[in-house]
Amino acid sequence: MKKLDWYILKKFLTTFFFAIFLFTIIAVVVDVSEKTDDFVKTGLGVNQIITLYYFGFVPHIIALLFPLFVFIAVIFFTSKMAGKSEIIAILASGTSYMRWLRPYWIGGGFLCVLLWFANQYVVPRANQVRGAFEAKYIDGNNSYNALVATSSNIYLRVDSFTYAGIYSYDTLTKRGGPVFFYKVQNDQVVENMRADGISWDTATKKWRLESLLDRKLQPLKEDVKLEMTKTMNFNFKPYDLSRDKYTKDKLISPELDRFIRLEELRGSEGLNELKVERYRRDATCITVLLLTLIGAIVAGRKVRGGSGVHLAVGFMIAALFIITDRFSTIFSTKGNLPPLIAAWIPNMIFVLVVVYLYRKAPK
Repeated sequence: MKKLDWYILKKFLTTFFFAIFLFTIIAVVVDVSEKTDDFVKTGLGVNQIITLYYFGFVPHIIALLFPLFVFIAVIFFTSKMAGKSEIIAILASGTSYMRWLRPYWIGGGFLCVLLWFANQYVVPRANQVRGAFEAKYIDGNNSYNALVATSSNIYLRVDSFTYAGIYSYDTLTKRGGPVFFYKVQNDQVVENMRADGISWDTATKKWRLESLLDRKLQPLKEDVKLEMTKTMNFNFKPYDLSRDKYTKDKLISPELDRFIRLEELRGSEGLNELKVERYRRDATCITVLLLTLIGAIVAGRKVRGGSGVHLAVGFMIAALFIITDRFSTIFSTKGNLPPLIAAWIPNMIFVLVVVYLYRKAPK
């Protein structure tokens, strides 16, 4: 790390964090103005609103626009350097173009790792906090409310051999019933369990069956057992039975991986949406690095019009990226495009953009 690296890196990170801090304040002020009446109705104090809502809202809004603000920050300070002929002086001193880009690689890589960790663990937890507050205090019919207090019938595949059905399951009380379980081997039912009710035991973290009738079928006889209550450890949890389309946003990556495997076992529909979300958590981080390089190359050239021209070109590129990302997601969730390809198509395209801009850049 030379003085040149520290000089550019300091400008990079300072501009980015200042921009994201300023935007966060504006976003919070706008959100407060929109929800003032709702906050008053909750009867909560300022500290409670901050901890129960804004501790979730702020990480969510920052992560949402993180790549865009990295891009804007790079264009802004690099354009200022180009306008003062600093970049011309750096390259004229014998510094190669790739060497000049080194601090951008370092800064982009640091922010890439930061966003990756946030996407895997911090942002999903923040979405849980924000979603729970909105569901309880702001809008009882909010789609974020995973605990929908309406009855529904649920059918699922518990494992490779067991199928289950839960009638009138209430996600609010975590109770349902009657319920049945069929275990099938060699295309024959070998065990049939029926219970009048099923409920989630918060103490043992297991399911409790009430008035259970367990029939184990054999070729020439059957064993029948009746139990008033029985605790069983199934591979699904209460949130697995919810029908909240935002569940994928509120699960950390290990939990999301487990949820995807469980949904695959069940044979559920809409798996592409879950997989696209999982792959995008990784792909978005690489997007930060690509946008950093694009911003540096675009804004590193001194042109008439200064920062205005650079920002205009930057916003056009950002708009193209967003459109590509939206189209690839739709083709995957509504069509047959593999989720892995859908999540990485924008990055694949913009790798080519980086190569093209790099070759065309005056060195």
